[in-house]
Amino acid sequence: MRVQVNGTTLYVDVEGAALEPDGCTMREKPTLVLLHGGPGHDHTIFKPAYRQLADVAQLVYVDQRGNGRSQDSDPATWHLDQWADDVRALCDTLGIVSPIVLGWSWGGAVAMNYAARHPGHPAKLILQSTVARWDVDRVVEGFRAEAGEEAALAAKAFLTEGTPETFAAFGRLCAPAYSPDPAFPSEADIQAMARMTPNPELTMSFMSTARFDLRDRLAAIRCPTLVVAGSRDPITPLDTAQEIAAGVPGARLEVFGGSGHFVPDTEGERFFSLLRAFVA
Repeated sequence: MRVQVNGTTLYVDVEGAALEPDGCTMREKPTLVLLHGGPGHDHTIFKPAYRQLADVAQLVYVDQRGNGRSQDSDPATWHLDQWADDVRALCDTLGIVSPIVLGWSWGGAVAMNYAARHPGHPAKLILQSTVARWDVDRVVEGFRAEAGEEAALAAKAFLTEGTPETFAAFGRLCAPAYSPDPAFPSEADIQAMARMTPNPELTMSFMSTARFDLRDRLAAIRCPTLVVAGSRDPITPLDTAQEIAAGVPGARLEVFGGSGHFVPDTEGERFFSLLRAFVA
């Protein structure tokens, strides 16, 4: 469906019912709102793996403003505060009360900012492979550790210049380091990327100019928060997760030692068991 939110149209998909028959009553399930990474990507990264959570929660997928099938918006509104306020407005428009919000990668920054700007609105927060502070040098060092000097230089060039040429080099030299799995990218990974509706202009612009720092906002987050991180993630290194967990009151940090940025692919059984327990 397409939903009018804050002067634009967002593409939204829903999986699973919010109410399930349970004997003589209807059992209400929580709603899990999924915020994809990028920016410039879309919700399809969550499919089909996350549908296994549909028995414990209603899943709401959204292509965020400027992303995927929701690209009918003013580029001047493509910033973290607007994306965060869109989450609240989307929930209000759809009548979603006390959502559980999961943000992966850049979507995690949106989720943190949303929870800080609208404290008391989310029931729970899941921050998956993300950062509260964008530090180019730290990311460059992450790629140097996982993929060597050539990848580090490619990351530095893309994250400071953001040109089509540096973007292509980043994809060639850095993207394979997102996961320590020797089979990455698998055929399934390639198909998942092919299914995506990208906005490379948004990706290049944001990644080369982003200098956000949400650390001073984290203390405003009031809901139970789960932080998930792969210990071999070059783009959102482990110390970024530790930084988040230290800043969000009562946050729980779970580290996946055999994973990079794609924890569901490498340690899926433990990952989804963890999410199921936290959601339920």
